[in-house]
Amino acid sequence: MKHHVGEHKARKGLIRIEFDERDGKAEHVKITGDFFMHPEEAVQELEKKLEGHKLEELEQIIDEFFAVRMDIEMPYVNVEDFKIALKNALRE
Repeated sequence: MKHHVGEHKARKGLIRIEFDERDGKAEHVKITGDFFMHPEEAVQELEKKLEGHKLEELEQIIDEFFAVRMDIEMPYVNVEDFKIALKNALRE
């Protein structure tokens, strides 16, 4: 099992994505950092969406999640910031 960690300094905030890789799939996904997201439980929903998927599918899942959840407010951070943090985690 390989552990991945990626961070991205957004305009006003830091996004950190951390997960384990087993058989090419993401497990134990945690998204933390210094950013605001409302409703707050959306972070946990995104983590659950990413769980168990192949690493090459994760970026598309992030796009789809935010396309469906139009009610999420994220001042000073955006979808691209989450994708950059993911890409940084996959670079290891």
